[in-house]
Amino acid sequence: MHVKEDALQLYGFCTQDDLEIFKLLLGVNGIGPKAALGVLTALSADDLRFAILSEDAKAIAKAPGVGNKTAQKVILELKDKLSLEDAFEKRLTNQNDLAVSTGMTDNKGEAVQALVALGYSNTDALKAVNKAELTEEMDTEAILKAALKQMAFL
Repeated sequence: MHVKEDALQLYGFCTQDDLEIFKLLLGVNGIGPKAALGVLTALSADDLRFAILSEDAKAIAKAPGVGNKTAQKVILELKDKLSLEDAFEKRLTNQNDLAVSTGMTDNKGEAVQALVALGYSNTDALKAVNKAELTEEMDTEAILKAALKQMAFL
C-alpha cells in the first residue's frame, strides 16, 4: 500500500520477490509507485537484480517513466543493497517455485533450470519443455535434448 496526502493506493504482486523489489525501488529518490511498477513490468525481479549488479542502465531505462539518469540512480542506490549470491539464490528459488506451481516432474524442472542456466528465459524454457514430445521414462538429459530441439521453433 502506498499512502499519499490525497490517496491510498493498493498494489498486488504475484510473488513475494516482486514485492521486495518494489519496496526497494520505492526507497530510491525519484522513483514512485508508477515508475517502480513500470520497471517491474519491463524487467522481472531477477532480471532487475542482475541489471543492477552488472550496472546495466540501458536495460533499466527501457522501463516506461525511467530515463537514463534515473536508471543510474537506481543502480547507485541499490547496488549495495543486493549481493550476487542472493541474486543467484533467489533465481534458483523462483525457478523451483515455478516448476512446482506448473506441476512439473523433477526431470522436467531440472531441464527448465538447465535451459535457464544456458541463457534462455524462464518463459521460453517452460514453453520448450512443454512442447517437446516426452515420455514418462525420459531422464533429464533426454528432456533437455528434446527441449533444445523445440527452441529452434520458438
